[in-house]
Amino acid sequence: MAKKYQLTLALPDWVGPVARKCNKPLLDDERRMEFVLSLVEENIARKTGGPFAAAVFAQDTGKLISVGVNIVQTSNCSITHAEMMALSLAQQSLGSYDLALVGEGGYELVSSTEPCAMCLGALAWSGIVRLVCGARDNDARAIGFDEGDKPNYWMALLERRGIKVIEDVLRDKSVELLQLYAEEGGEIYNSKQS
Repeated sequence: MAKKYQLTLALPDWVGPVARKCNKPLLDDERRMEFVLSLVEENIARKTGGPFAAAVFAQDTGKLISVGVNIVQTSNCSITHAEMMALSLAQQSLGSYDLALVGEGGYELVSSTEPCAMCLGALAWSGIVRLVCGARDNDARAIGFDEGDKPNYWMALLERRGIKVIEDVLRDKSVELLQLYAEEGGEIYNSKQS
């Protein structure tokens, strides 16, 4: 008889109530990023993961589809980055592994920090049409995170695939949260890979 393998991942209990507070459409990049950064603040304060969060929104309406926070340490799973969690939950919620196949107007990912190498790869296959970022790759690296090997022209690669990239939305606040995490002694996992 074949052995069954199963992986179950869950966001921290506090995420659902915080996400439900976002009960009206967020109509611009700054409001969407403010919401994502509130998730980062909670994740740091509650010590439930790293200083990263992301959310998937319907691009045209601003409706929140899913959220994700980094739970690498608490899940003991290196792929549980905020972007990966938000994209996976959106795909599950909408019933498609390809977000381009469902809904009209497209979906976007709003992320507190530019994607690492792993998340960059996932973006290309997720079906999103837009990526909005707060902090930059070098901001995460500045506190010790290993963002992996990404080409310098990663934005052009996404845009060639039809994914528009917007940088530096509330970057100062995003960087403050990264620095707060480091100052409070948050674990900088994978730093030995740098």
